[in-house]
Formats: sequence, structure tokens, C-alpha cells
Amino acid sequence: MAAAEQIKSLIKSFSDGDDSRFYATAMQIAAAEARKGRQEIAEELKKLIKDSKKSKFDVGSLKNLPVNAAQKELNDLLEFTRPNDKLKDMVLNDKLKKIIIRILDEQKQIEKLRQHNLFPRKKLLLTGPPGCGKTMTAKVLSNELGIPLFVIRLDGLISRYMGESIAKLRLVFDTMNEFRAVYLFDEFDSIGTTRNHGNDVGEIKRVLNSFLLQIEKDESNSLIIAATNMPENLDEALFRRFDDIINYPLPTEKQIYQFYKRELNEKLSDSGNILQNLSKKSIGLNFSDLKRVCEDFLKNILIYGEENSNLEFMTEIINSRKKPF
Repeated sequence: MAAAEQIKSLIKSFSDGDDSRFYATAMQIAAAEARKGRQEIAEELKKLIKDSKKSKFDVGSLKNLPVNAAQKELNDLLEFTRPNDKLKDMVLNDKLKKIIIRILDEQKQIEKLRQHNLFPRKKLLLTGPPGCGKTMTAKVLSNELGIPLFVIRLDGLISRYMGESIAKLRLVFDTMNEFRAVYLFDEFDSIGTTRNHGNDVGEIKRVLNSFLLQIEKDESNSLIIAATNMPENLDEALFRRFDDIINYPLPTEKQIYQFYKRELNEKLSDSGNILQNLSKKSIGLNFSDLKRVCEDFLKNILIYGEENSNLEFMTEIINSRKKPF
């Protein structure tokens, strides 16, 4: 049977709405049963946990959002997703991997930290070129923590009516406080551009001022992620509002090799030398480009056969991604 401390932890995490802590404790109980030789009970517990996560992540989870007059507006502002991405799916340099693991570890110990008046990293600014892992990081954090991902629809946030955009933004932050999830502001520079920029309309400046205020006072258990390809355009006041500013560079030759090896190793004969060659040729591509290169190669094998899917063909695909115009 579960230890008294584990039962107390389950009840407390359920009461606090701390899903990640609840599932972590439940998995500890399952592991303890397995160690005692009760494999059938352990497997049954694991299945219950898995099924519970799946049902909680259903689109029906949107019904758990605050039910009020603004419900429809919330649905227009927040795009619900249920990611399956895992940390092991990402090809990261050691520094980035260590940062993400630290964020996950702190989030999983949120209850312990708060008992000592400490708070986990939760406000993240992700920068770097397109296709280098910023959005995937939000998906990984969502999946690994067992909480939903909401992408804020910035086109629905900005209104031509004075004050309406600020009211919508406040609604998003109120939801963060009531419903724990990962909230992603993608292409954040569209609202975070420096207030000294002469071309900005007044409403955008008001939204930025409101965002600065809301993120400063936020004390929710949700994760707030802003992603941008153009950090140089952001207002300077934004940077100190985030717990971490994480840069995602283009993949190195070593990372490209690791990516190709994972995706293509079984499809290439003498893959070691070929992959080394392809990796050198692919320097300058992002992970999205590399994924498309691999998909084009695999489609070519299916349609035209392996004999027509050689190094020369791969080089053509790579060059087309580098110089599309």
C-alpha cells in the first residue's frame, strides 16, 4: 500500500490543482509496487495514470476554463493543443538541454519551493532564428509536465477599438491564474516592439504597457513563454521581466549529424560517411529545413526507389533549402 506521506501528497496536489505533482506521486506509488513484485498492480496503476492524462488533455479540457461571459472570447484568443513531444526528441546542445531540464525539475518541485517562499522558473523568453526549437520547447514543457499548451492568437488579441486589446490581454492573464498550462506568445515581437519605434500605433504601445504590468505581477502556477526571431526589436523593459532568456542558435554540424542519423540511419547504406558528408553540406539550415530534407528523401525512396535516392539527390534537396530563390 502507498505510504502515508504519498497519500497526503496526492490529496494536497489534487486540492492545489497541481497535476504534474499528482502524476509524479502516483508514478512513485506504481514504482514502489513494482519493486515489491506486484507487477500487475503496478501496470494497472500506470495505465490509469496514462488514461487520466489523455482524458484530461482532451479538447474538452477547454470546458474547465472559467465559465463566464468571456468564454467565447477566450476560445477566440487561445488555441488549445495536446503535444506529444518529449525532451529526448530534441537535438540540443549541452547548455540548452541543461536549462530545459532545470526548468522541468523546478516545475516538478513547485510545492517544495513554495513552502520556502521560492518560485520555479516560469517566465521564459525564447530567441533565435526560425525553426530552431523555440515552439517545440513549449510543446516539450507541456507534455513533460502533463499540462496543456495554449497558443495565444495575437491576431485575435489586437483590436482597433481603444482599450479592447488590453481587456483581452487581462482576460488571458486571469485564465493563467485559474487554469495551469503553458501559454505561448509566438512571434512576440508583434506586440513587444520597443516603444521608441516611430511606426508603432498607439494601441500596440498600450498592449505592451499592459503586458509589462501583467507579467510583472503574475504569481500563477502557469508557464508563460514568449518566442521571437527578432529580439533586437523588443522593448528593453521586457528583458528583466523574464526568469530566463534562452537563445536557440542554428544547429551545429554535430547536431545536424545527430538529426540525420536519427531520421535516416536505417535508410542509407554506408550511412556513417554519407551522413558526415550531408551534415557538412547542411550547415546553415535550421531543424525545420532538415526535417523537410529528410521527408523529401523518404518520399523519393517510396516513389522512385532507393537506386534513385542517392547522395546527389540529397545534395540537390539541401541546396534548394539553402537557396530557394
